[in-house]
Amino acid sequence: MTLPVVGAHIGVISEVFYEKLFTAVPSLRTNLFNRTNQASRTQQQALASSVASFATLLVTQEPGDIDSIMSRIAAKHASLGVTSDLYEVVRTHLFAAIVEVLGDAVTPQVAAAWNEVYTLMANSLAEQESQLYRDVGVAEGEVWRQALVAAREYDGAHSATLFLRPLDGKPFRTHRPGQYTSVRIRFADETEQIRQYTVTHGRQSGEWALSVKRVPDGLVSPILVDKVAEGDQLTVSQPFGGVVVDNDDSPLLLISAGIGVTNTLATLQYLATYNPGREVTIVHVERSAYEHVRRIEFSTVVKALPNSELFLRYKDFDGEHEDGRNPLTRVPLPSGAQTYVCGPVEFMRSIRRELIGAGLPPASIHFEAFAPGSWLGLESEHAPVP
Repeated sequence: MTLPVVGAHIGVISEVFYEKLFTAVPSLRTNLFNRTNQASRTQQQALASSVASFATLLVTQEPGDIDSIMSRIAAKHASLGVTSDLYEVVRTHLFAAIVEVLGDAVTPQVAAAWNEVYTLMANSLAEQESQLYRDVGVAEGEVWRQALVAAREYDGAHSATLFLRPLDGKPFRTHRPGQYTSVRIRFADETEQIRQYTVTHGRQSGEWALSVKRVPDGLVSPILVDKVAEGDQLTVSQPFGGVVVDNDDSPLLLISAGIGVTNTLATLQYLATYNPGREVTIVHVERSAYEHVRRIEFSTVVKALPNSELFLRYKDFDGEHEDGRNPLTRVPLPSGAQTYVCGPVEFMRSIRRELIGAGLPPASIHFEAFAPGSWLGLESEHAPVP
């Protein structure tokens, strides 16, 4: 068994790997990878967790578990315009990092085993990303187009909503509920950063709306919230997303907190148009009504769904409530429901504990989060409950 040899040192290996990668290709540090996550080391931790988890799944779980995880990463990569040649660049520097950290412990057997692990992982991602590009009708990596900011408005205490129209007049591709677009911002020094935001319908047909919460010390969100103005242009990607709401008639349970409400809103908009009779239970948690993004529109679309039931919780959602209750107190959990949760990672972990404790099958609980590696330990029924 070679897994423990590398797995025990994967955290250090990931740190060395990124330094080698960024030294060889500086534009990856400045333009592709999230600089904030690099500085906080969460990017490095995510890579370590991803590689180790993939290797573990290879030897302990069913192939379907691996495919589900890879689909999440592939959708993120496609939204960034990642091309297949990057995987060989990564292979070169990842294995150089393994050798540097482990030295003589990298026997031919260890090297061959981990080369196989990486090849399987890279091939899975490259194949899925190639299919995603074909699905949206673009060449590999050519996901970008220009959008006009038709209007913007402050939305709650710390957020803004941007209403986008295609600059070239060609309609945006129809998005599925739960999909997101990447927004690419160029800075004065000619470097770039990319962030993902859930796509919702705008005020008129063919218009996208992106709601953005200002992140303290963020690089992109303060620009979008406070500086982008009506008439400006933004570079956006085709819509992608590994977690979209199933199009069937089973009951839905939608749970969100903070800016995660945009995922819930996208689903409600879809239901109002295509399946207004579907049974849906909605739980949204926010610190106050003033901070509830898209509050009026949210309320309006809920009222348009005759089989919907809404539970609003205007309290602090970072941890337990002061009165000891959790957001699901007195919420009837519909039998056979598919559940979709979006919000801060700790919130989603807490919700997962409550739902599984209430008897919901883990496979019926789906999560969306934009923190690197945040899917680990949340969606797999084989992972320990955090």
